[in-house]
Amino acid sequence: MVEQLDHEISLEAQTASVVREIAEAASLKAGRLLVIGASTSEVAGSRIGTAGALDVAQQVLSGVESVRREYGFDVAFQCCEHLNRALVVERSLLERLGLMEVAAVPVRTAGGSMATVAYRSMDDACLAANVQAHAGIDIGETLIGMHLRPIAVPFRPSLRWIGEARVTAAFTRPPLIGGQRAVYSLEQEAGGNCD
Repeated sequence: MVEQLDHEISLEAQTASVVREIAEAASLKAGRLLVIGASTSEVAGSRIGTAGALDVAQQVLSGVESVRREYGFDVAFQCCEHLNRALVVERSLLERLGLMEVAAVPVRTAGGSMATVAYRSMDDACLAANVQAHAGIDIGETLIGMHLRPIAVPFRPSLRWIGEARVTAAFTRPPLIGGQRAVYSLEQEAGGNCD
């Protein structure tokens, strides 16, 4: 059984630890995208969707941002199902990736506290209908899988809880093609001839 983290460590520090681990595992850097789904209700020890807390969201955001600034990757924050799990992103990211914009402003009761705080913190926030992220962190079982690239690799961070919320994570990899004779790195040697 996984034990929950000592509550002496701040939510910001817990979040930063998990984000740093996935950033390393997924080789996140400039041009790469991390999707975050977070139930602040779950982090605070309540059932998802019942006790959203902007102050909890701010602490989670601060943890994410401290690592994002260090590594340079982009972040998308998933809204709740009331906004069809749209994602809060900077407009520059939306335009760079050619994402489809959808019209809404997340609030605590429609979008969720995490999306609300993320939206208010960005320079030019907007909502994207969907993304295909290189990695994702799900805090409180919010179901972020629809926003990951197709080949997801489960990742188990050393901290399995942020506050009272279970944490799951994944990074993605390109599909491996070509069968048994294929080479996937320059260090490998090709076996056999291919005419």
